[in-house]
Amino acid sequence: MKALKRLSLMAMLCLGLAACKKENQIQPKTTLFEQRLNNKAVTASAQAIAAGFPENFESGSKTSYTTASITLSSGNWSLNDALIGNLAADAKNGSQSVRIRNTGILSMNFDVNGADVVSIAHAKYGTDATSTWQLWYSTNGGSSWQQSGSTVTSSSTTLSTITFNTAISGNVRFQIRKISGGTARINIDDFSISTGGGTTTPPTTTPGDNSHLLMGNPSNAVASISYPENYLMERTYYTSSYSKSKATPNWVSWHIGSSDLGSASRQDDFRADNTLPSGWYQVSNSSYSGSGFDRGHNCPSADRTSSVTANSSTFLMSNMMPQAPNNNQGPWADLENYTRSLVTAGNEVYVICGSYGSGGTGSNGGTTYTIDNGRVNVPSNTWKVIVVLPNGNNDLNRITSTTRVITVNMPNTNGLNTNWKTYRTSVNAVESATGYDLLSNVPVAIQNAIESATDNQ
Repeated sequence: MKALKRLSLMAMLCLGLAACKKENQIQPKTTLFEQRLNNKAVTASAQAIAAGFPENFESGSKTSYTTASITLSSGNWSLNDALIGNLAADAKNGSQSVRIRNTGILSMNFDVNGADVVSIAHAKYGTDATSTWQLWYSTNGGSSWQQSGSTVTSSSTTLSTITFNTAISGNVRFQIRKISGGTARINIDDFSISTGGGTTTPPTTTPGDNSHLLMGNPSNAVASISYPENYLMERTYYTSSYSKSKATPNWVSWHIGSSDLGSASRQDDFRADNTLPSGWYQVSNSSYSGSGFDRGHNCPSADRTSSVTANSSTFLMSNMMPQAPNNNQGPWADLENYTRSLVTAGNEVYVICGSYGSGGTGSNGGTTYTIDNGRVNVPSNTWKVIVVLPNGNNDLNRITSTTRVITVNMPNTNGLNTNWKTYRTSVNAVESATGYDLLSNVPVAIQNAIESATDNQ
């Protein structure tokens, strides 16, 4: 059924694409869907793995943080304020991984010929605090370096894989730079480089429990400016796919557990996101003023009250969408409250939400397609998918064909019903509207069951 659904969506895409081009108004969601289908069409057998990779750091030994070079299976690497860790607290696949502290650097001392995709498994070490790091590359033998993609946060003790779409031809080498967290340490493992003519299939490594992308990456978003309409932004408190042209998220995904709900007050510090790539328009705290639309949170403020920092993170304008007030403050807010009540009742939830289309009706009346002098798209619909699980571990394996999944699709208008249950629908219906592959990490047989059902509890 899942395969038939994809073929049906592809056929619909092909029929509508010509008409869209004629009017030169191709919607961003179509572009994302085309990209996802193209990515899936490139099989693993079409990829050429660079010699000596993936590097799993199993063959070397370095027991101190003193700067030194060691020879591994892929070649010679330099470890600065880093060592090869093999303790129980080291997150690793196998018996070893690299452990980095302070502002340490893990660097290749050799070149490979071409790199379309780089994937890296990462986690925080033991009970250490959260840290951030970056991937850098050099195409001139290490004489100068440039950052690839965006900054990555390591906040879980379980390894998860981040993918960088580098699309580099010719000689290149890479290094990992830890940039924050002080003496808190991170683990790096399974450093993989692959080439496939510029398009490759992202790794299938599944994130660990409580990861914001445990259910999957709905649009195969990539942390590379080569994908401005499907730009992956991984943050400590939520993960999103951002659209440069719409200046809103395509989707935002996050986990809510009891530890996320505390006593921190609402910060209301709406502000521009200065971590967006250089040259991209930064929506400001006043960009929605007078538009008739609320600064509608994707990841809600009240889902992140464990600390001031957590709550403040939700007020970045890159987490906002222009939302009709009676949508945002009515059934949408009621569903958010209901979701948190499920958590306080002994559950944990995984939430994916977003918007699509263009043209909403706010408090000023009439259909509005853009605000902020045409810079910000006003969506026609807002949607949300909520996977509900009793508190526990090994979350992905606990999802069954009877797991409760709440899905809604609401028109972005002021004249809508106040009861959120009115807008319940199936995951399949949202996938058909957006072109995304939701819950893609769930086994297909279970997907077929839970994605076709409409919640009636």
